Amino acid sequence: MRVGVYVFGLASIAAGILDLIWREFDPGHQPLQAWGDHIPGVTVFACIAALWLIAGGAAILWRRTEHFGAAALAIPYGIFALFPLPRFYTAPHYVGYNAAVYIGVMSSVCQQIILCVAAAIVWKSLAARGALSPRTDLLARWIVGFCSLDFGLTHLTGIRFANPFVPKWLPLGATSWTVLTGIAFMLAGLAIISGVLDVLAARLLGLMLLVFSVLVLTPPIFASPHDHAAWGANAYNLTAVGAAWIVADWLASRRQSVENEQGATPAQA
Repeated sequence: MRVGVYVFGLASIAAGILDLIWREFDPGHQPLQAWGDHIPGVTVFACIAALWLIAGGAAILWRRTEHFGAAALAIPYGIFALFPLPRFYTAPHYVGYNAAVYIGVMSSVCQQIILCVAAAIVWKSLAARGALSPRTDLLARWIVGFCSLDFGLTHLTGIRFANPFVPKWLPLGATSWTVLTGIAFMLAGLAIISGVLDVLAARLLGLMLLVFSVLVLTPPIFASPHDHAAWGANAYNLTAVGAAWIVADWLASRRQSVENEQGATPAQA
């Protein structure tokens, strides 16, 4: 789990530093503005959250403080998941009442939920009784899988919105890549939920997100170096890469534990 934790922690630190530099929440992935344009104390709130991300990200990198860091990061990511909620009501008024709108808003929520779950997995794995209960294990698996499914549906139902992000120099055309990545998200989600090739699916999910950072999200930083959203998108995406790899290693450890238990039963008999 260490590679995923390192990426997760460093990316969380980067996100906090960016929020601190701009003294605001990342408008793309921390959309507090969905609750209103004039929220009292929003700058102070953003700076506190930024320092929290930096402290939690730094703590999770060190084994002695990893347990504290994981718990600390689960809190802000859980709070960030609440930021887009008003858009379930406001977005349809502006762009129309259709499934794609609700799927897109849900994607904004899932973007933070998957980070919260990853942090919770690290926290629980370091607790005195590190194994999740079967019910909690199933819940975490379903949450992560559902989030990936929603990301895929967002691509497939919002092709015209996703196409502009595809580099023009790639072969096959933008629509083909949008559809292919949407299908990949959905297959990863189904694999994680079903437990069939779930470890491979989670690792490939993280790898695909890493490719997104290199090909899709890094060029806008050079085009608009003063745009918080451009930097924040990359920081968030790298945090999601770490989360996917944390989930992959957690699924692998769960499978190993089950195999060990099944192997020990006949011997005890």
